[in-house]
Amino acid sequence: NNEKSVPQLLIRHLKFEKSLTRLMFSPDQENHPSKAPVKYGELIVLGYNGSLPNGDRGRRKSRFALFKRPKANGVKPSTVHIACTPQAAKAISNKDQHSISYTLSRAQTVVVEYTHDSNTDMFQIGRSTESPIDFVVTDTVPGSQSNSDTQSVQSTISRFACRIICERNPPFTARIYAAGFDSSKNIFLGEKAAKWKTSDGQMDGLTTNGVLVMHPRNGFTEDSKPGVWREISVCGNVFSLRETRSAQQRGKMVENETNQLQDGSLIDLCGATLLWRTAEGLSRTPTVKHLEALRQEINAARPQCPVGFNTLAFPSMKRKDVVDEKQPWVYLNCGHVHGYHNWGNKEERDGKDRECPMCRSVGPYVPLWLGCEAGFYVDAGPPTHAFSPCGHVCSEKTTAYWSQIPLPHGTHTFHAACPFCAHQLAGEQGYIRLIFQGPLD
Repeated sequence: NNEKSVPQLLIRHLKFEKSLTRLMFSPDQENHPSKAPVKYGELIVLGYNGSLPNGDRGRRKSRFALFKRPKANGVKPSTVHIACTPQAAKAISNKDQHSISYTLSRAQTVVVEYTHDSNTDMFQIGRSTESPIDFVVTDTVPGSQSNSDTQSVQSTISRFACRIICERNPPFTARIYAAGFDSSKNIFLGEKAAKWKTSDGQMDGLTTNGVLVMHPRNGFTEDSKPGVWREISVCGNVFSLRETRSAQQRGKMVENETNQLQDGSLIDLCGATLLWRTAEGLSRTPTVKHLEALRQEINAARPQCPVGFNTLAFPSMKRKDVVDEKQPWVYLNCGHVHGYHNWGNKEERDGKDRECPMCRSVGPYVPLWLGCEAGFYVDAGPPTHAFSPCGHVCSEKTTAYWSQIPLPHGTHTFHAACPFCAHQLAGEQGYIRLIFQGPLD
């Protein structure tokens, strides 16, 4: 029997295990860490396999690294002004002072002034391209190959969606807050926004579509399990979810949880979901070099199409959108890998479902693509499994982890999706084990 699963093929042809181990560690560790700027972590947008469709440019890209700033730019709350006094109005119009304005009624606004904090760095994320935004994020359209697909959608991502405050001293704790300061250094919560006075006399509130966070259990490792989605307030407090995304009534406060980000925390901005990876977590993650070595290893095993007997090969990571003639294809119901062929394409079917020549099971037949965004991998295992229905290939534990995560979709639903293309997962598990045919010689 010539059917082999990927691990057997890999083991048979593994000629450079030692070099793989070397490649596991990120370049940051190989260089002299003392000279490099301190990296707090990275934000990676789900749905992009290594870069945006039209390429990463400036502040608009698929991943964003947060480095310690040359000079601290963090802020912390200071004076609270109540009612429409001239002082409050001045605080709002003062372009040199950060402030948050809570409009309670036409007659009453509470303004909380913020003062400079020399111990923290602030990073802002949102849809706006104005200068206060460090990382510009637009709505993710599942499987979209070009940005032209995304422009027609009315965005649900806030212009100034959230801010992350990082401690400048070890352990470099990162905390997330809803809403970001605009060009006038102001956050303005209008009459309709959910807001309230806290027990200690401070103000707090939620943004229109909210900022949701999920911290995984057991960190971001091969033992990770999904956590519970929570909403984060403007002051960084944690709440259970509202009934719908923009409901006026806030959820219950969750006292024993914090807004501190962990390796693997997911941040949902209602239109895009970001994965937070700490610098330490990234140092244990496979690098692009490691993924490239695994790709070459699988290709060196010369998997064959059981119908055409032609050798199959995964295209290079740079050609991740163009179907190659040697590209492996898979029958998603059974996992048998073939080259492209016309077998089993019955006209009476809708064209999507095909019959596998190996086992006659009928189901979708799609090209396989390697998952190139290393930050989504929970381990460094070989690429043995593929998400269904998109055909993105990665390690077994990575497919198992992402298939369990309910990602927010629209304003009130959740579903599991492929991290590489954001397509909703289908089938019983949402992924399948690949069965390759080894060479006949």
